[in-house]
Amino acid sequence: MTSLILAVGNKNLSSWSLRPWLAMKQAGIPFEEVNLKMRTPAFRDTLARDYAPARLVPVLRHGDRLVWESLAICEYVAETFPDAKLWPADPVARAFARAIAAEMHAGFGALRQALPMNICGQFEVPGLAPDVRADVDRIVDLWRMARDRFGAGGSLLFGQFSIADAMYAPVATRFRTYGIDVPGFAAEYVEAIYALPAMKVWITDAERETQPDR
Repeated sequence: MTSLILAVGNKNLSSWSLRPWLAMKQAGIPFEEVNLKMRTPAFRDTLARDYAPARLVPVLRHGDRLVWESLAICEYVAETFPDAKLWPADPVARAFARAIAAEMHAGFGALRQALPMNICGQFEVPGLAPDVRADVDRIVDLWRMARDRFGAGGSLLFGQFSIADAMYAPVATRFRTYGIDVPGFAAEYVEAIYALPAMKVWITDAERETQPDR
């Protein structure tokens, strides 16, 4: 099979890059990684030359096929590698997983703006604006519903790892970076995300990336 190439941005900051990277890495799907440093002159030049019509990362190249947007990449990979079981097998659970993944992809703008992903950072947030608090509460509610209805057999949203976990992994990092107070089950879920082998690799790379000599 033609190899997959996934172009990603800075690992400390690029939440959208983390999502498909984590899905593929955690599922054991082989791919070549291309790291593009955002906010550099070469960034857009490389995208325009090698990954058009995509304008941002992440971008997946599979032979002559090009897929961009995190959720679209995850869906493509799930269809191309069905044995990876990146969506729950049960149709009801799968529909719920797709719904909350899509909500993450399209929503929570207040949280994104106020609490950008910064894995290696540690910041104090004295208080959350009402719209940010509403986003946090909605995310926690979604996590609760997934865990209560479909989470038996594991510590992740649907028990075992799925694309839904990949979509919410950057939120888990935000909760830790900014010290957001969440209920115990949500804090346990954050710990479960950080315990994923693939997530540990990403975090190590982010730490190396932010060293002064990098």
